[in-house]
Amino acid sequence: MEKAKVYFTKKITPEKVIEMYRALDRPLTGRVAVKVHSGEAGNQNFLHPEFMRPMVEYVKGTVVECNTAYDGERNSTEKHEKLMEDHGWKKYFQVDLMDGEGPDLKLEIPNGHVLKENYVGKHMADYDSMLVLAHFKGHPAGGYGGALKQLAIGCASTKGKCLIHSGGRIDDQNIVWGHMAPQDVFCESMADAAESIAEYFKDRIAYVNIMCNLSVDCDCCAVAEDPCMADIGILSSTDPVALDQACMDLIYQSKDPGRDHFLQRVESLNGTHTIDAAAALGFGTKEYELISID
Repeated sequence: MEKAKVYFTKKITPEKVIEMYRALDRPLTGRVAVKVHSGEAGNQNFLHPEFMRPMVEYVKGTVVECNTAYDGERNSTEKHEKLMEDHGWKKYFQVDLMDGEGPDLKLEIPNGHVLKENYVGKHMADYDSMLVLAHFKGHPAGGYGGALKQLAIGCASTKGKCLIHSGGRIDDQNIVWGHMAPQDVFCESMADAAESIAEYFKDRIAYVNIMCNLSVDCDCCAVAEDPCMADIGILSSTDPVALDQACMDLIYQSKDPGRDHFLQRVESLNGTHTIDAAAALGFGTKEYELISID
């Protein structure tokens, strides 16, 4: 596989997000789903709608999210809709909880490491293309969160999230929250689920990772640590594997005093195994060319 192109700028502004998207030369057409993280109630680190607004409007997109499986303010359609209102997403955008109503859309994963199917919100079928706007940061379960996590956990329905976290476990034909697979199996399940979304949209999907508010915790945490590292920049690619790999490489190369704390979270959970597992599936590569944009 040829090296992927990954674009990078140190400047973090709404206008630079658009510039990094345009650098990909992959115009998204038709009805565009823009995958963001709505931010759990109480979280202080998520990227707010005001920052995302120029990019979403540029592609004339619909902001999409899915319900969670764990307790919180996003584990039911009613609560999640209210949170999207409270956090300002509905003020600026058309918002769609893709699994707000059933039944789920099932995506096959014939060559998955662990999973052979993934469950996503049925509204995904309403979109022609997708823009993944990922906040790159740490994560208490996956080690880190970036483009691959947004594809996998972010696009999965509640049922799909349970399936990924459990490594495909089904009890009495019901997929339930509460079973956690061994860590490497969980990472491989995320890679499997990510592939199903990447394959669904094929060349009609683009990825932007925004490396700011670099906490070890995810935007899904109601109580999250404050950022431990200075902001790094914005990266974009048409390859989610290369994109996440480039972000991790920038973390490792950083001389920031908070780097070791961030990496302790990633390494304690073998977080980069998700990148390795995704690369092994062949829908992306860890080999990339980093192209800087002033």
